[in-house]
Amino acid sequence: MTQSDTRVGVVVLGATGSIGVSTLDVLARHADRFRVVALTAHSNAQRLLEQCRVYRPDFAVLVDVQRARQFEADIRAAGLPTQVLAGEGALVDVAAHASADYVMAAIVGAAGLQPALAAARHGKRVLLANKEALVMSGRLFMDAVEQGKATLVPIDSEHNAIFQCLPTGYMQSQGAARRAAGVKRIILTASGGPFLRAPADALRTVTPDQACAHPRWSMGRKISVDSATLMNKGLELIEACLLFGVPASQVQVLVHPQSIVHSLVEYQDGSVLAQMGNPDMRTPIAHALGCPERLASGVESLDLARIGQLDFEPPDEQRFPSLRLARAAAVAGGSAPAVLNAANEVAVAAFLGGRVAFTGIADLNERVLNAHSVTQLNTLDEVLAADAWARHQANAALAAVAA
Repeated sequence: MTQSDTRVGVVVLGATGSIGVSTLDVLARHADRFRVVALTAHSNAQRLLEQCRVYRPDFAVLVDVQRARQFEADIRAAGLPTQVLAGEGALVDVAAHASADYVMAAIVGAAGLQPALAAARHGKRVLLANKEALVMSGRLFMDAVEQGKATLVPIDSEHNAIFQCLPTGYMQSQGAARRAAGVKRIILTASGGPFLRAPADALRTVTPDQACAHPRWSMGRKISVDSATLMNKGLELIEACLLFGVPASQVQVLVHPQSIVHSLVEYQDGSVLAQMGNPDMRTPIAHALGCPERLASGVESLDLARIGQLDFEPPDEQRFPSLRLARAAAVAGGSAPAVLNAANEVAVAAFLGGRVAFTGIADLNERVLNAHSVTQLNTLDEVLAADAWARHQANAALAAVAA
């Protein structure tokens, strides 16, 4: 970066995933406004190298230390000025770096917690795509945002939609002020996933490839499975309670198969505001990068006449019990969401690895949640301890089933 470069510096955590790729697409459309400070990946060195060739970041982080040495040699061979860092600690370093103004937190799962927390504590604009970081740390994360004077903008299409439906100036609010006056109810929409109409008996034999074939969104395998079980919507319910300062009783989930209405906010006067758009993550990403301005995202214009009809229905919590479990965890608060999130990560990995049936994901999550005594989480160590406990319980339950 030259002395005269006044562009906004952006770090993309999880650059090789679907959110990271979409973020870079939007950034490329506004190269006069943004520059890429750092790109990170867990182990996809090939795609990260290609991204470094195009965006020439100051730093590239590969969490997989074993692959980092060859990756650094490839960076040098390409004649790139990018400095290569390795390991999980490097994620925290780039998220907190002085050159970073905005941090896209798009690392899936618990692995994204510490760098997202570091960005919040260092006063960045945190573009939060990793819902698990907030779900597992709860008030600890929101307190870090407040104390670091950071700006938190959600990237999930549903929470970003809610954000857009709240009063102007909400983005700058902190602490208790993050409760929009006059809000009666928040309505999260859900596509219903690939098994919306599938009979209950058919769910027992669902394969990983079937679960990952989402009808509307292109996502990673873990999130796709969560969408198929409706756990993704459950985690979003917990996230909405934290982001917008409302109890679980004020958050409703509504199945909307077309994924055109991304969420709604109902006010005390009877007004209901909805945010609509084609199902493309570049819309919330562009909003979060530009707000309060609006930036071109490259998303096709919405043609309601061509769509013709929008459908809504309540979710079936008998066939998809994960949503019920998430609501129970939101009501219990404390360590319950962290435990549910950790158990779910183990359960989904087991399903993708052929060790448990699709319906066994919710069974395992419920078993771990029922075995847990809820405590308050006041420190990062306590969050990580709750996460570790749940993973141990889930793995022990899997081992018992296998035996």
